Amino acid sequence: MSSTTPQRSRPPRRPLPAPRKDPGRRLPLAGVLRLGRPSDIWFKPALSVIAAVAPPNLLLLTLGRLDLAMYTMAGSLCALYAHNRPYAARARVLAWVVLGMTGGLAVALLAASLTASPVVLVTVGALLAAAQKALCDATRLGPPGNVVLTFISSAALFVPQTLGQVPGHLGLALAAGGWAWLVGMAPGPARPHGPERRATAHALNAAAARVDAHAAGEGQGEGQGEDRARAAAAAAVHAAWQTLLSARAGKTRRGLERLVVRAEIALAAPADTDPARLREWARDLRGTAPVPRPDDLVDDDELLGVDTELAAGRTPLRRRLGPLAPLAARTALGCAFAGYASLALGVGRPYWALVTAASLYQANVTLTWSRAVQRVVGNVVGVLAFAALVPLAHLAQAALVLVCLALNFGAEALISRNYWLGSVCVTPMALLITEFAQVQDPGRLVTERLVDTLVGAVVGFAAAVAVTNRRAGDRLESALTAVERARERAARLVAEPRPDSAALDAARRALTAALVDLRATADAAAGEWWQRALPQERVVTAEQSGHRTLAATVRRQGLLLGRETRGRAEDVRR
Repeated sequence: MSSTTPQRSRPPRRPLPAPRKDPGRRLPLAGVLRLGRPSDIWFKPALSVIAAVAPPNLLLLTLGRLDLAMYTMAGSLCALYAHNRPYAARARVLAWVVLGMTGGLAVALLAASLTASPVVLVTVGALLAAAQKALCDATRLGPPGNVVLTFISSAALFVPQTLGQVPGHLGLALAAGGWAWLVGMAPGPARPHGPERRATAHALNAAAARVDAHAAGEGQGEGQGEDRARAAAAAAVHAAWQTLLSARAGKTRRGLERLVVRAEIALAAPADTDPARLREWARDLRGTAPVPRPDDLVDDDELLGVDTELAAGRTPLRRRLGPLAPLAARTALGCAFAGYASLALGVGRPYWALVTAASLYQANVTLTWSRAVQRVVGNVVGVLAFAALVPLAHLAQAALVLVCLALNFGAEALISRNYWLGSVCVTPMALLITEFAQVQDPGRLVTERLVDTLVGAVVGFAAAVAVTNRRAGDRLESALTAVERARERAARLVAEPRPDSAALDAARRALTAALVDLRATADAAAGEWWQRALPQERVVTAEQSGHRTLAATVRRQGLLLGRETRGRAEDVRR
C-alpha cells in the first residue's frame, strides 16, 4: 500500500494543551543570533544576483563610467526576487518588481532634482519606505521584501541630480531590470516545474515531521512540539497549494496535486500514515525525473476543489492593505525621525539611518526587537569587514567591482541562516558602492555607518513601541471567526448523505487556509504590546476542533483508502 498502515484503535481524546504564554511583554535575547539551516535554494538568488549585476558593472567599468553603477544596480537587484514561484507567475512578479523598483527610483530622482533640502528628502524617503513596506507585505512578495527597494530609492535621494539626467538614469535601471528578468527566467527551460516540485517536496517532508511528532507524543497528550509540527505542516501544505494554483495546468501539476493531497492526509490523520513513504516521494521530486505516482491513485474527483479555487477571485488589494496601516505608520514615522536624528548629528548620509529603521519592521514589536539586535550586530561586524577589505578594493576599480560581487554572493548565501550573518556582507558592500563614483575616506565612512546604524535602530524601535497596533486583536477575532465558519461549512458537508465532491474538497482547503492564517495571526498578535488580553484558550480550541474536522473531511471523501471512509457526525461536532 502507499502511505497507509493497518488501522489502529482510536486513542482516547487528548486534553487541550495549556495556552501558550504571551511573549509580548518580553524582549528576548536568547536565540536571536542563533544560526539556522540555510535555505534549500540559497544558491539561486546568490548566483542570480552575480549574473545580473556583473555584466552591467563590467560594461560600465570598461566605459569608465562606474559612477552610473547605482542606476544599473537598481535594476540588477530585481534578480533577487520570486525564486520560489512557478515560472508563469515569476514572469509577472519580476516584471512588477522591475516596474516598482523603477517607479521608486523615479520618485527619488525627481525629488533630488527639484530640492536640495535634506529634511524634505528624508520625508520623501520615509513615505516611500512606508509605501514599499505596505505593498510588499500586502502582495506577499517574499524575500528580500521592501528592504532592497528602500535602499535604492533612499540612496538615490541624496545623489546630485538634474531633471535632464533623470530619463537617462531611469533608462539604465530599466535596461538592467530587463536583464535581471531574463536571469530570473533562465532556469525555466531546464527545470520548467522546479518551484512546484520543491514546494510539494517541502509539504511532504513537513507532513512526515508532523507524523513523527504525533508518534512521539502519542499517549502523552498534545504538547508544544506536536503543536508546532502540525502548524508547520499545515502552512507547508497551504503554501504548496498556493504554488500549484499559480502554475500552469498540465500532467505534471496534476501529479503534484495528488502528492499534496497525500500530505493533507498525513496532516489530518497522522496515526494512519507512513512518514518514510512521504519522504521517499519528496526525494523522488528532486531533479527532473517523472513525478512519483502513488499506488493508491484515485480519479480526479479529489482534485475538483483546485478548479473551484482557480475560478474564485482574489481578495482586492485595498482590503489587504487595510490591516497593514499600523505597520505602514510605524515605518513612515520611524524612518522619518531616524533620518532627522541623523541630520541633527551632522551625519552626511541620513539615508543609512532611514534604511536601518525600514529594515527593522516585522509583524510585531517582539520580532522587530529581534531584527534590531540582528541588524546592529551584523552592521558592527560588517564595518570591521569593510576595514579589512577596503585596502584590496582601493588597488583598482576592477578590484572594487569584484569585491562587491563577492559580497553580493556572500550576502545571499548567508542571510537565510540568520539576518545578522547576511548583514556582515551587506554592510561592507553598501560602503564600497559609495566609492563607485569616487574614493572616500574609510575612517569617516566607518564612523558615519556606525552612528547611523545605532540611530536607525534606536529610533526605529522606539517608533514601533510608540505606534500601537490595536488592530492585532481585531484581526485575531476575525481569524477566529473565519476558522469557525470554515469548520461549520466543512462539518455540514461531511454530515450530508452525498456531499458534492468538489465542494467538500474546496471546503477542506478553505479550512486549512483559515487555520494557517489563524496561527500566523495569533503569533503576530502575541508579540504586540499595549493591547487587550488575547483569547488564547479560544484559539487553542478552534485549532483543535478545526483539525479534527479536517480529519473528518478526509475520511468522508474516502481519501484514506483501504479503510472505512465514513466518519460519524458527532466526531465533527466535538
